[in-house]
Amino acid sequence: MNATRQYPLPFPHASHYGAGEFIAAASNAEASAWLEHTADWPQGRLALWGPPGCGKTHLLHLWQERQSARLLAGPTLRFTPPGQPLAIDDADAAPERELLHTLNAASEAGCAVLLAGREAPARWPVRLPDLASRLRAITAVQILPAEDELLAALLRRLLRERRLPVAEAIQQFLLLHLPRTPEAVREAVARLDHAAWATRGPATRALAAEVLAGLAEPDDNLVSSSTACPQGPFLL
Repeated sequence: MNATRQYPLPFPHASHYGAGEFIAAASNAEASAWLEHTADWPQGRLALWGPPGCGKTHLLHLWQERQSARLLAGPTLRFTPPGQPLAIDDADAAPERELLHTLNAASEAGCAVLLAGREAPARWPVRLPDLASRLRAITAVQILPAEDELLAALLRRLLRERRLPVAEAIQQFLLLHLPRTPEAVREAVARLDHAAWATRGPATRALAAEVLAGLAEPDDNLVSSSTACPQGPFLL
């Protein structure tokens, strides 16, 4: 096989976080159930945790809409007195003092707070003792590794969103050889879309194989799906 080609990006792709786009599965069932019962959260706080692309952000958006909450990005979090429920994405990357003040103010105001991070809050490497104590007290719900059915459904949805026709046999080929993570499926679809656009041709098995080879040996010159366009404070 020839060296993997570098493909330009044809257009930005925006993620969709509506209820109709969420893929319910056993791996996210517990998290979904908790979000249906905000009033039962201990101390009015809950944390969702799992690897990138597992669906945390999508669930935050669904809860935010349901609760008329304010959605915040952890890395750029700045304290403002809460007057409504708060959903904080990438909360494990939030400035510690800002997060501590936000949690304290939300507790005093009786506002629910939903956090999302890669690990359970009790494992976040924070330095402030008061924040560490509050994080240890938060109920944490893990989003489990995606099942084959979820990955297949995600692949179909992403292809549909990009209006990229791919034969069922090629979809199965991709699923067979990709890492078993939603993040890998997203990256593969983004690269396949870019490759098909660049070659002005269909998404063939040969093109899919070339994309898989590129995923096996990432190239810094190829922009990934996670950086192709702004994604809001953040994916499923």
